[in-house]
Amino acid sequence: MKHQPRKRFGQHFLADDSIIDAIVDAIDPQPGEAMVEIGPGLGAMTMPLLERIERLTVVELDRDLAARLRRVQGLEVVEADVLKVDFAALAAAAGRPLRVVGNLPYNISTPILFHLLEAVEHVVDQHFMLQKEVVDRMAAGPGGKDYGRLSVMLQWRYEIESVLDVPPEAFDPPPRVDSAIVRMLPLPAPEGVDAALLGELVTVAFSQRRKLLRHTLGRWMEQRGAEVGFDLQRRAEEVPVADYLALARAVAAG
Repeated sequence: MKHQPRKRFGQHFLADDSIIDAIVDAIDPQPGEAMVEIGPGLGAMTMPLLERIERLTVVELDRDLAARLRRVQGLEVVEADVLKVDFAALAAAAGRPLRVVGNLPYNISTPILFHLLEAVEHVVDQHFMLQKEVVDRMAAGPGGKDYGRLSVMLQWRYEIESVLDVPPEAFDPPPRVDSAIVRMLPLPAPEGVDAALLGELVTVAFSQRRKLLRHTLGRWMEQRGAEVGFDLQRRAEEVPVADYLALARAVAAG
């Protein structure tokens, strides 16, 4: 029985075999690895992955699709909202760090990325299909319009690379946007950086991105009594990730 894509789940199913092969080649799954696929859908990527690694955990919210997937040998199906899945626990159960892949629902892709950030210590790498505009923002360097809060808050813990563009016609139904595959390789946690403090100051910095930082971050620093050397005569988009990390360390040190 044909599955009708559900708009509330943001379902767009990959249907182009050449694109699927290119994605799986980019992921390069190896036997024995602990891999988790988010949003397997109709299994377009699931089956080629399974051919290479023999066992695979999939996270699927749609109960009809989850029921179908349970019939496939070698699949462990987690029927749940991915934002409530404990990836650290999945890694512990597997006895090794995870490789995480998936065609993420575009309507909640950013919350998923931030949820996974909490489990970054338990991940080997991540390969996701996302809206190309989001991938451009994730990978952007300072100085351009794409560089923002998302860029900083992911790049402080990941090396990020766009590896493949995917056109709308590769999906059924076709989305109204271009897509891309992003590769995310976890970086060691920088010493002395508090994630919550960094998140707060980066949010403040980009809250009015057209203004100089003295109007936003400067006031935030004043309120905290933080007297540290930091050039506030810049806009948020001009500040490299390393400078935001240095500021977070200096503010925490008092």
